[in-house]
This record gives sequence, structure tokens and C-alpha cells, in this order.
Amino acid sequence: MTCSWLIFIVSLPTQNATGRMRVWRAVKALGCSVLRDGVYLLPNRKEFRQTLHNQADDVTSGGGSAHILVLEAENAEQQHTFESLFDRSADYTKLVETITQVSQTDFQSEGVDKLQKQIRRLRKAFEAIVLQDFFPGAAREQVAVALEDLEHTLNEQLMPNEPHAVNRRIKPLRLADYQGRAWATRQRPWIDRLASAWLIQSFIDPAAHFIWLAEPGECPADALGFDFDGALFTHIGAKVTFEVLLESFGLAKDTALIRLGALVHYLDVGGIPVLEAAGLETLILGMRQRWPSDDDLLIETNKIFDAYYQAFLGNAS
Repeated sequence: MTCSWLIFIVSLPTQNATGRMRVWRAVKALGCSVLRDGVYLLPNRKEFRQTLHNQADDVTSGGGSAHILVLEAENAEQQHTFESLFDRSADYTKLVETITQVSQTDFQSEGVDKLQKQIRRLRKAFEAIVLQDFFPGAAREQVAVALEDLEHTLNEQLMPNEPHAVNRRIKPLRLADYQGRAWATRQRPWIDRLASAWLIQSFIDPAAHFIWLAEPGECPADALGFDFDGALFTHIGAKVTFEVLLESFGLAKDTALIRLGALVHYLDVGGIPVLEAAGLETLILGMRQRWPSDDDLLIETNKIFDAYYQAFLGNAS
């Protein structure tokens, strides 16, 4: 399959060192390939064209010249040559080596906080490569699997209360049967529990009351448990609890909720990177530190999920 290409040609006065550095940082952040000094290559995509036009305006205002050209590859060989300029295999190889080193450490001696920080750094490094991997191949999938395996291993050894996926059919349920109920999950909730609680309040049971459990075994018999082993709603197959709730209550046709589900999935168990993941993760981490009360934390994070949902709705329209 062929695609068209963008050529960005830039010339700035030698004395405008600041402008040259600004252009260089911009094209590097975009993932441009350098054909020669001042000549850069990118796949022809709408978001790239807009950014390059902004850079071109900046260059001309600084006394330089800038041109954006669109071209087709002359033949399959040239197409392959252009695509090879964006090969990120070396970056993926270096990252998977680091993941392997971390996976061989003694988890018990390192401690949960330190390992979680390491995994967050690895995730961000993976996301950065993915953003510039315009022609993904097997290397990307290999790193995604390695990172997900590392996260699962950490959860199993250091966080035994994290739910383990079960294999069963997700049964369709009636919303009318789940109104005004008590819903129970583990205390100090993280992304899947917080997003699931938001989903329950916003789309399933507006009068829901939440119980935060110190131990899953303390769940009252009449409460609806979610996101722990043995709970009524938990990980099933490859789906996290949020996604299971979507399917259980017929909400999986809402494209904005599906996008939010992909975001929750990635932050909870890894897998395919999502552009908005780093921002949401930072917000939730800060809120967990700011609000020690789980009830207060839910009130505040609900506002964040409301905002993400509205933004995704806008993008879908």
C-alpha cells in the first residue's frame, strides 16, 4: 500500500539560531525524517499538514522561507525506502531490553512504589515511540506484550488483591434490576474502579451508594461487588471491569464510552497505547494524593470523567 508524502523545506538566516532550534525541536517532536539539512519528510496526514503550516508561518515571520510539498512515491521501491526512514525497531529493541531487566529484578525487595514508577516511565517511553511509529510492525506488538506481561507479574506478586481475569460469557442485564443498590469495591480506588464507579453513577444506577472495602472478603452479601476476584463485575477475558460493565448493560454502542474504555484499559492493564493516557494518569495520581477520602476522591474524579466523555462525544460528532 502506498501513501503520499509531505516534504518540508526550511531556510532560515544563519544568525537566527533561536528560530533554527525551534524548527528543529518541532520537526523532531513530529517524528520527521531528515532528508538533508532543512529538508524533512513525513507521511501526508491532516494533523501533520496543520502543524507544518504553523511551523512555516513561524519561519517566515523570522525572516526565513518555508515550503510544504506533497508528492507520491515514484514506485514501490521508493515507497519502501521512504517507509524505512521511519523504522523504529532500534527504539523498540532498546526498550524491550530495559523491560527485560526490570522483569528480572527482585520485586519484593524493590517495593511497589519504585516498581510502579519504573513501569510508568516504561509506558511513557513506549507511548513516545508509538506516536512516531507511522508504519507499525511486529516490534511494536512485541514490546506491548512484554510491557503488559511485566505489569501482570507485578500485580500478581505485589498486589494480590488486583482482580484476575476469568473466562465466562458476559450476560446482558436490565438496568431496571440494578437501581438504588449498594456497590462495593476495594478502597483507595485506581483508574478502573474510579471509572467504573463514574459509569455506574452516570449510566447505570444514579442512586448508587458506594462501599470501600479494606478487604474483598468484607463485601456485604447484598452489595454488588466490582473489580475484585469473586465480584459480580470484574475482569473477564481481555476486558477490564469498566468494559465488562459497558457490555453487561448494553452501553457498548456509545462510541465515547468505548474510547473511554480503551483509555481505562490501557492505564489499568496496558496494551495498545492511548494518546490521552499520560494526562489522565497524572490527574488521577494527583487527586489520590489530594483527597484521602475515597468518597471525596470519587466526587472529584467524576468531574474528570465527565469532561473526557464530553470531549470524546464532541470528537465523535
